[in-house]
Amino acid sequence: MLLEEFDENKIAVINPDMIFQKIPDFPETVVSVFSHQLFDAIVRFLGGTVIAESHDVDGVWPVYEVNYKGKRFAFFKGRLGGPACVGAFEDVMAFGGKRIILLGNCGVLDKKIKDCGIIIPTKAIRDEGTSYHYAPASDTIEVNTKYTEEFKKILEEFGYPYVEGVTWTTDAFYRETPQKIENRKKMGAICVEMECASMQAFCNFRGIEFFQFLYAGDNLDHSSWDPRSLSGNERLDDKQKIALLAFELAYKIS
Repeated sequence: MLLEEFDENKIAVINPDMIFQKIPDFPETVVSVFSHQLFDAIVRFLGGTVIAESHDVDGVWPVYEVNYKGKRFAFFKGRLGGPACVGAFEDVMAFGGKRIILLGNCGVLDKKIKDCGIIIPTKAIRDEGTSYHYAPASDTIEVNTKYTEEFKKILEEFGYPYVEGVTWTTDAFYRETPQKIENRKKMGAICVEMECASMQAFCNFRGIEFFQFLYAGDNLDHSSWDPRSLSGNERLDDKQKIALLAFELAYKIS
């Protein structure tokens, strides 16, 4: 099968450093969110200066330098889906970053997980394609092998409950069928998103530190779809506070 045709050679025909060069004194830690409403809100709250740009056929994607509690971090809006997300971070990390802290939204497969509840993935089901270009074929990949304990202490400090569990990474959100949902739940999945497995495989391959946590959005563990706060404008204040937890982790581990 093609998905089993992993090539461990790190030198490809096109490599990020052919297009993007290192930037002197680029922040080691890159914090990222997916929602453009949330991204814009954090930029307004923390301020920031554009220090680099990633670009593709969809447009130009700025990288900001922001200051949190006296420390410098890069802040970048992640792209939706494994291929776009990994491709963009290939560019960004070529500037000189060493670790990524990523906050994403997810659908829940366990209705007991509250809207905007925090989820720490422990393993990702590789129901996508990108990760197979960065790691040998397997059904799952271990995620968040660093910084989980540090993040739990932050959640306890700020009074945020959380759950840990398996996430289902998929490329096709319109193909999350009832049967597939049941199959993934049998594999232990408590939520579904589109980037975690891809990003972990990419970071492992490139030697980049990676931590991702999620906040719960729509509920798929129901007889009919419940969008809850899936819209970026719903509960934006709560999501801003959750996003600042990513900066708190960046501050603690830097």
